[in-house]
Amino acid sequence: MSKLSFEVQADAVEALSVLSPDGEIINEAMMPSLTDEQLKEIMYRMVFTRTWDERAVNLGRQGRLGFYAPVSGQEASMVGSVYPLQKEDFVVPAYRDMPQIVWHGLPLYQAFLYSRGHQHGGQIPAGVNVLMPQIIIGAQILHAMGLAMGFKLKKQPQLAITYTGDGGSSEGDFYEGLNYAGAFKLPVIFFVQNNGYAITTPFAKQTAAQSIAHKALAAGIHGLQVDGMDVLAVIKAVEISAERARKGEGATLIEALTYRFRPHSMADDTTKYRTKDEEAEWSIKDPLVRFGKFLEKKGLWSDEETARVKDEAKAKVNEEIKRAEQTEKMTVAGLIDSMFEVTPKHLEEQKADFQ
Repeated sequence: MSKLSFEVQADAVEALSVLSPDGEIINEAMMPSLTDEQLKEIMYRMVFTRTWDERAVNLGRQGRLGFYAPVSGQEASMVGSVYPLQKEDFVVPAYRDMPQIVWHGLPLYQAFLYSRGHQHGGQIPAGVNVLMPQIIIGAQILHAMGLAMGFKLKKQPQLAITYTGDGGSSEGDFYEGLNYAGAFKLPVIFFVQNNGYAITTPFAKQTAAQSIAHKALAAGIHGLQVDGMDVLAVIKAVEISAERARKGEGATLIEALTYRFRPHSMADDTTKYRTKDEEAEWSIKDPLVRFGKFLEKKGLWSDEETARVKDEAKAKVNEEIKRAEQTEKMTVAGLIDSMFEVTPKHLEEQKADFQ
């Protein structure tokens, strides 16, 4: 026998795709049910996000933003994963996942305030169900578990979706979260954006598992792998997972295979570890080009539309960064006052020292 009878077996996983790189439908059965207006809205959000990203990179170089993590190339996985959610669902992000929380309701100027280290960047408006991005790799996953357990105990038809990258899937919090969600059958989606590198570490050195999606097996939860450059496939995967969560069928781990065209951060140099051939191979799958071709064939989009959205996005980003820059500067006293409804005596004393 080449295999032990009691050895765990798992078939190779195949990533879900709906569109070919040329924008042709290749999986009609998995095509999400969307109106023409919804399809155009999805493209609008992706073009807007790409333009915002390009502008934010420049703002960072000008010193007008603090830490900024680029996203170009990941628009399909980011926009597509929040689009099927309901307003009551919670988005629990890592530090790169600003587009998801903005499209779920956080004002853009507050995303800029967050990047600038301003306390009001984390002052989430009422009715916007997001947590602020977690800098500690993987820690956001445990926060999502708390939310999901609360939904289950209260019998509320809500879910939490939380994000990490392929590097984050090696953290202890990731495995604890999967195990907890499996044990208690929680309404949560673990969305891993596998862009092939954790800063400079290639995925081949990250794990010996066939895929991140396979890790769902050990936790007893549902696992999916999706083409993260295909926005329609991402939407469908999240729709399936959200429906399972709302029906009480538990958690899902989604691995989205994607590629970030820009570096890990503005301090990173991709030429040290990525090849031009690799970048060219992935550029063929550019989510904006791919989905744009699909819409053009349906008569729903054009180069003129892309140009219009880019101009609108540039104007909006300029407006929102000015608003962030005009926000009253932080003070130590103001920061202390924002921590408690009634400031404790010892903090009042500290505040007096600073004043």
